Amino acid sequence: MKNVAVIGAGTMGNGIAHVFAQYGYKVNLIDIQQASLDKGIATITKNLDRQVAKEILTEAQKGETLGNITTFTSMEEGVKGVELVVEAATENVDLKLKIFKDLDQFTAENVILATNTSSISITQIAAVTNRADKVIGMHFMNPVPVMKLVEIIRGYSTSDEVTNTIMDLSRSLKKVPVEVNDYPGFVANRILMPMINEAIYTLFEGVAGVEEIDTVMKLGMAHPMGPLQLADFIGLDVCLAILNVLHDGFGNPKYAPCPLLVNMVTAGKKGVKSGEGFYSWTHGTKDLVVSNNFKK
Repeated sequence: MKNVAVIGAGTMGNGIAHVFAQYGYKVNLIDIQQASLDKGIATITKNLDRQVAKEILTEAQKGETLGNITTFTSMEEGVKGVELVVEAATENVDLKLKIFKDLDQFTAENVILATNTSSISITQIAAVTNRADKVIGMHFMNPVPVMKLVEIIRGYSTSDEVTNTIMDLSRSLKKVPVEVNDYPGFVANRILMPMINEAIYTLFEGVAGVEEIDTVMKLGMAHPMGPLQLADFIGLDVCLAILNVLHDGFGNPKYAPCPLLVNMVTAGKKGVKSGEGFYSWTHGTKDLVVSNNFKK
């Protein structure tokens, strides 16, 4: 397997394309917007420059990596001749189902279809295709070029052969794959999102401020960043979407998103991507400034 298509040139998509290309795979990076593709390639280039500066890669390897990536605005054209598709579109169930219906038509029947979803049922996604045995979750962590973990999620019908293939493929990218089963949130977000949600409730109820909550978790629990800063980094809209999947999937009120989170997303305060969440990101990431605009 040497030819891969990645759907979506956003934060996760360009990171996934970067890693595949770095390890010698030919990557077709697909997005409906040319501007998104241009931005994605610019991000990959910047991240490769960091790797060169840290002597992880040479300039020649940077050039080879970029040379392994071809961009497409047509999904049908972009998936021709590939052996694996990794979907990394927005965390929206209707959008993902539409993409997989199209992929099922546009790709040969032996092509493996993977999704980078962080919470949506692999079984539900596979059900809209005629190859449920070849649909699998491949949940990379952000930032993809740095983080080692890949959650490999088996749908109800995913075959052993496909699972083993994707486990081995992940290792070829110098990642550590962990096989999990298909339940809402899988492992990573079933544990992480309730913690983030509880941190937001702690702020909402006036127990402590943003910096205080994050400092407690960083210094007391040895977390590299606090849960509110992490929520900004993930995207508050993504956190909300995952919590809704957990709440709907389990029907347990403990997964209900905090009203403050709902209000912030509704108001367009989505974290790093919008420039403001629990922190103001207009000054960059090194000098965090607590936002004073969030309200109950």
